[in-house]
Amino acid sequence: MTHTLRELNAAVEELWPTRFAEDWDRPGLTVGDVDDEVRHIHLAVDPVTDTVDEAIELGADALLVHHPLLLRGITSVATDRYKGALVTRLIRARCGLIAAHTNADIVADGTSGVLAARLGLVDLRPIVTGEREGTGIGRVGTLPEPSTLGRLALSLAEILPATATGIRVSGGYDDPVSRIALCGGAGDSLLGEAVVLDADVYITSDLRHHPASESREQAVMSAGPALIDVSHWASEWLWLESAATHLRELLPHATVTVSEIRTDPWDFVVTQ
Repeated sequence: MTHTLRELNAAVEELWPTRFAEDWDRPGLTVGDVDDEVRHIHLAVDPVTDTVDEAIELGADALLVHHPLLLRGITSVATDRYKGALVTRLIRARCGLIAAHTNADIVADGTSGVLAARLGLVDLRPIVTGEREGTGIGRVGTLPEPSTLGRLALSLAEILPATATGIRVSGGYDDPVSRIALCGGAGDSLLGEAVVLDADVYITSDLRHHPASESREQAVMSAGPALIDVSHWASEWLWLESAATHLRELLPHATVTVSEIRTDPWDFVVTQ
């Protein structure tokens, strides 16, 4: 017995309804014939050449990714452009492509929830509450036992897959931390949220110079969190196994695999 791409898409909608995605987001079914059979589902964070090649080489019938391939508007899918080349390769291989992005971020075991659980945080709640109970952007919680900023950063280095940029920290190594706010993926838009300002540290990715500098200066002057900046890809990769577990439950006749290819865009760093 096999499943179809239509059934896979329905399972994705059940787990992470696209109607709850951010307005700017473009999750959902991107490539594929809904009546095609699906025996093997492969999961990855990014729809890039390496993960598409991997899915096809594995004989996967569908690739479920976190980041939408067509997030920003395009005017061509010609094969001399990488998005067109990927779409063409997927169609020729009869491999469907589905994205679950902000609609997967907000659930209890979404990207932020999984990272919070791996850190052992308790008394969790979203930084920004969603439309449904228990959903929302980011998470804030408390460590089971007080720690220091340095030890927390070391814990993240053990939890997250290694990347060239590693873990960047703004704050004192021995500063005490207990209340933790975090957001998987790019989260500097949440720096001004009250629960983030009340936290001892805020963990996220893609912190830009000006928002990080302003947050640091405000923390020195009055109050505010220390900052930990981690790889965007690494912070969201942890979610894939949780997603795979759900898909195995809903689609028991399909093989579900998780890519371990590092699609963080940075290859090496030179420290000074």
